[in-house]
Amino acid sequence: MSVEYTKVRDPVCDMMVDPRELSIDYLGMHFSFCSEQCKQRFLDNPNLYIGTAGHKSPRQEGRVVLKRRRLKLSEPLSAEAREGLIKQLQSMMGIKRVDVEGDIVDITYDLLEATEAQIEETIAQSGAVLGQSLARRLSRGFVKYLEETEIENLEVKPQPHHHGH
Repeated sequence: MSVEYTKVRDPVCDMMVDPRELSIDYLGMHFSFCSEQCKQRFLDNPNLYIGTAGHKSPRQEGRVVLKRRRLKLSEPLSAEAREGLIKQLQSMMGIKRVDVEGDIVDITYDLLEATEAQIEETIAQSGAVLGQSLARRLSRGFVKYLEETEIENLEVKPQPHHHGH
């Protein structure tokens, strides 16, 4: 006799998931995720996905924060490596569009579901190598900083309690 579990909504990507898989308890609430990527996005910035009393989070409001990036690889990929990279990137949550031409990866994604850091990690796991010139490394570092700042500004902050005098 098998037990049926009611599926629950992944707070990051809104997919319906098994409540026993990739689960955490946060502030006395139970959350389950479709992937390690979504779990990590939640753990990094939970207030993007859960609101506070009287305030909805950006995800609960249905917001999407699209970003388009052009990442330069150290060298053009073979046709096989190009297809493998595109497939791996498209398997990530939040990826809206991927194009690889020569040594350029042109990618559009929802910042509430994926970050450039996660995209770079997936590129590295595919075997491709990002350009390593100082300018390229500084540019990627700056983008990560901008994304972190934007995410922090989007997070719902707990409201201080005001007492009338």
